[in-house]
Amino acid sequence: METTLHRQLKELYADAKSEQEVQLGNYRIDVVRDNVLVEIQLGSLAAIRDKIQTLLENHRVLLVKPIIDRKHLIKLKSRGGEIISRRRSPKRGNVMSLFDELVYCTKIFPHPNLCIDVPFIEIEELRFEGQGRKRWRRKNSFQIEDQKLLTVTSIQRFVSGTDLRKLIQKKLPATFHTGHLAQATGEPRKTAQQMAYCFARMNISEQVGKEGNTLLYRFKRTRQKKNAPVFKEILPALPWAPAGENIAHARTTGP
Repeated sequence: METTLHRQLKELYADAKSEQEVQLGNYRIDVVRDNVLVEIQLGSLAAIRDKIQTLLENHRVLLVKPIIDRKHLIKLKSRGGEIISRRRSPKRGNVMSLFDELVYCTKIFPHPNLCIDVPFIEIEELRFEGQGRKRWRRKNSFQIEDQKLLTVTSIQRFVSGTDLRKLIQKKLPATFHTGHLAQATGEPRKTAQQMAYCFARMNISEQVGKEGNTLLYRFKRTRQKKNAPVFKEILPALPWAPAGENIAHARTTGP
C-alpha cells in the first residue's frame, strides 16, 4: 500500500504535464516528465536495481532516494486511533548512508542515462503497538501506519563518479586505503569500506597494491566529456543546481 510520503514525493517531482503511475512494458513508472522516468524508492535500491538497469537501455531515469533528516514519531492508541504521544527521534540522516544502497548499484551507476537525487526530508511517522506478522513479539514492538512529508530541506544530485568523490571533504593521499577514507570523511571504517568497494566497482578508482593485508587504491583520472548529456530541470518548485551541488532549500507541507 502506498504511503502518503511516497505520494507526496511523486507530486513534488511532477508538473501539470507529467503522468503518474504509467505502465511501461512490465513496469509501472512513478512519474514520467519531459521524457524522463522518475522512480522514487523509499526502501532498498536492491529491490529495483534490475528494473532500473532495464529501463536505462532505452530511457533516461531519475532515481530518487530520500534520506530522513528528521523524524517526528506519533504514537497511536491503535490503528487509526487517537494520538497518545509525540516526540522527535534523535536519529538524523547522513548523506554517507547512501553508500549502504550504492553497493547494490555498482553495475548501473554511473550511467549516461541515470541521475540520482537524494532529498533530505523531515517526516512524521504514525505508529501503533503491535508486531504485525512477526512470529516473535518484542518489547515495545510497533507497526507503522503511515509516513508523511513535512519538509524537504535540500536535494543533492549525482550524475557522475566525480559527484561521489566530492563527498570526501579532506584531501586523501595519492594512494589510500579505507583508514584514510574513514579519517577524511569522519565516518566509521565500515562506511569507508563501502565507499572503497563502490569506487572500485564503478571504475572510479583502481587497486594498486597492498600494505600488509590492507588494500591500497588510487583514483583514476577523469576527463570532462564535451557535450555530456545534462538532465533538464524537472523540479517545478525547486531551483536547478549543477550536478553534485545542493539544490537550495525547498519546503513542502503535508495534507
